[in-house]
Amino acid sequence: MTYTVTATGLCKAYGDHVVLDGIDLAVAKGSVFSLLGPNGAGKTTLVRILATLLTPDSGTATVAGHDLATDPIGVRTVISLTGQYAAVDEVLTAEENLQMMAQLRHLPRKAARQRVEDLLVEFDLVEARSRRVGTFSGGMTRRLDLAISMIERPELLFLDEPTTGLDPRSREQVWGTVRRLVDDGVTILLTTQYLEEADQLADRIAVLDGGSIVAEGTAAELKSTIGGELLRIELADAASYARAVAHLGAEHTDERLLSIEVPTDGSPAEIVTLLARLEREGLAVRKVTTVHPSLDDVFFSLTERSAA
Repeated sequence: MTYTVTATGLCKAYGDHVVLDGIDLAVAKGSVFSLLGPNGAGKTTLVRILATLLTPDSGTATVAGHDLATDPIGVRTVISLTGQYAAVDEVLTAEENLQMMAQLRHLPRKAARQRVEDLLVEFDLVEARSRRVGTFSGGMTRRLDLAISMIERPELLFLDEPTTGLDPRSREQVWGTVRRLVDDGVTILLTTQYLEEADQLADRIAVLDGGSIVAEGTAAELKSTIGGELLRIELADAASYARAVAHLGAEHTDERLLSIEVPTDGSPAEIVTLLARLEREGLAVRKVTTVHPSLDDVFFSLTERSAA
């Protein structure tokens, strides 16, 4: 397998405060790799190091074959960074923003005109080309921001919280754009506070906490680490809820909803057995549903375990 990013033993500290503690990373070419973690976990520091904006105290890393320490200029030629807040000029039109970036990148005039046209089409901005960006919706502004980052198609695109503040429809549009970029061979390193976003987009996910990677894998692999299905039982009254909590070995409880969640292997036989037990105990049940572990469950489980 070909990797766009490799890192071994990356460390960074400020005085006695360790921010990164021996990070090993391998990001496959043409994939989405997501970094998850609570505030202060080290995500931003790791991205800044890989983007050559910060020097690690120790460890090595390469981006598209360019060594961070010995060839930082080479790294910068193959990356692009889209931050949490769109880096666009709201006074200019969409087309003018793209033209300005083409000039800053020193594209030849003819090539720049063609690249701007291609990006307006690719990011569905043709009809908005002459509108001032200040009139755009959040989703349109983010699409323009991504288009600007693709003036010279990078091998690695850093996406930092790309859908923060967007409504669900705009978020879906941005996700579609990200998928098209990956289909075209761009590698994406994604940091996001939306766990659903990582679940939808990422080929692999690394969970950072306290400066270390505490888990890494596909979304399915990470979910499997906290067990299989759960049976969510909503009780009809407070008395039944109290008895269920006391006798059924609930993994999660919600007194407000009068619901409990009980581990199950998901087999019909086990579910039937559990329902029969509820009936024998005389518990009044309103509803029973199966629940699959979510990435939220993984995140809270791993970070709580790390903090313990």
